[in-house]
Amino acid sequence: MKVLIADDDRVVSHLLSARLRARGWEASIAQDAMQTVMFAMRTIPDAIVLDINMPGGTGLDALVKLKMSTKTMLIPVIVASGTTDPEIAARVQALGAAAFVPKPIDIDALILIIEQAVKG
Repeated sequence: MKVLIADDDRVVSHLLSARLRARGWEASIAQDAMQTVMFAMRTIPDAIVLDINMPGGTGLDALVKLKMSTKTMLIPVIVASGTTDPEIAARVQALGAAAFVPKPIDIDALILIIEQAVKG
């Protein structure tokens, strides 16, 4: 399984990447919103873990672009954020996200969410 991790926090992205690779999955990292969209369109991952607060546009901007493109619209996107805004979870799901995961991320729970999202 190929997972794109879109997070500008290098510690989070590398820790998550290492855990996914330990499961035998392929993990790639994008560090801003524009890079996320371009990488997703080129590689078509099985799932995307997307942070909200990133440079190069927000994760919300990236989510909208991913869901508007016929190349990427069916890729499950799991949004992860440290925001305390209670409306963000509802907003990202309205934009087409498969799930919302609060930070700090429980990696074991996230792995289950990714598996469920990919299975549909």
